Amino acid sequence: MYSNSGYLHDADVEIEDTAHALSVAGCGVYRLMRQPVMHTLRPEGRRDYQLLYISAGRAFFCLDNTQKEIMPGYMVLYRPGESQQYSYYAKDSPEVYWVHFSGCEVPQTLGKIGFRGAHTLFCGMSLHYPELFRQIILELQLKRPCFEETLCFCLHRIFTEIHRSQLEFNTDKYRNLDSMETAVHYFNESFTQNISIEKYAAGQHMSISWFIRCFKHYMGMTPMQYITSIRINKAKELLKNTNCSIQEVSSLSGYENPLYFSRIFRKQTGFSPSRYRKE
Repeated sequence: MYSNSGYLHDADVEIEDTAHALSVAGCGVYRLMRQPVMHTLRPEGRRDYQLLYISAGRAFFCLDNTQKEIMPGYMVLYRPGESQQYSYYAKDSPEVYWVHFSGCEVPQTLGKIGFRGAHTLFCGMSLHYPELFRQIILELQLKRPCFEETLCFCLHRIFTEIHRSQLEFNTDKYRNLDSMETAVHYFNESFTQNISIEKYAAGQHMSISWFIRCFKHYMGMTPMQYITSIRINKAKELLKNTNCSIQEVSSLSGYENPLYFSRIFRKQTGFSPSRYRKE
């Protein structure tokens, strides 16, 4: 498991801050690789808020007494005192960012950006989210002058991006969300197969141009770019954690031709598969 995190007090301390508008207690990222599963269970929850962002793979959360599969592009919010139960599985190649925070203005802010009683919001696959989470982690680790103000600024930026996504997803576009979720689920389940975007769209009774345009709006990339990202992430995982040959990695990642796979891998990562494994 890869983990990178930072804490305000150099340890995971739950902070219930009502003296400030907003304060950040901790932030991090998890990527499950060798460890087969990671379970988190906090029956009594935490004293602070926790916001999680699924940036790759998928995760499973127990929300409102129901087990839910959460796909990439979703934010999950836990409020103080709410029971927390969720799991990550290595076979799903999850990458999850999280942040703990508190403050007297937090309830009002969360309501404004779309979390009015909800636990999940679809916010898309914007690269801004991972960048901002990583900036918070770094600020917590380095603790440079004015870092606490910078932490709040970065978290406010995340809130603003969430709010923007909800304003952009107007009523008409929300009607298409289920269709896009179905596509994301299908691509994650079927990336090793030869996927035809045109046949998939036709099978869902959608025009190819409309489907590509709508998918790009929700996910921030075209369907083929998304499928490629899934395949390359799977290849990275295999190169890091197994002794599979390049040909085997190619096949397991959805590429029948190892030479074509190597060309795509280099284009996406800047390294050949063998060089990536050595690095």
